Amino acid sequence: MIRQSLLVALPFLAACATPQASVDTGPEARPDMPLTTWTFVSIDGQKPVSERAELRIYENRIAATVGCNGLGGDLQIVPGQLKVGPIVSTQMYCDGLMEQESAVAELLGASPAFFVENGRMGIRSDKHVAELVRKAD
Repeated sequence: MIRQSLLVALPFLAACATPQASVDTGPEARPDMPLTTWTFVSIDGQKPVSERAELRIYENRIAATVGCNGLGGDLQIVPGQLKVGPIVSTQMYCDGLMEQESAVAELLGASPAFFVENGRMGIRSDKHVAELVRKAD
């Protein structure tokens, strides 16, 4: 009896497992693609140590690098505030970058205030501040 039930159910299970045609309807259909990417201009008033310092905003998460480790977390954007967390990060030692990486991790983890105007973004917490420019798509 169980064997017959499995034979009857097999086509339905196969239909569920068959990949559907992918339709790209925008950012919602590509969770692996950032909605926007930003380049750090300054971190706590200092030029980034690495030219690779950037911030990527996805639909429900945020990711950043200052040039070595990656960090990020869940993201909820409310008017004027980025609610981020918990922050996770890779843990490699990177000579000369650790201070800025810590500052960016603390900044994002503090659910900072932010503004966007004319392709520029400012992010500010009680302890840290960053200025970024939107990267061309």
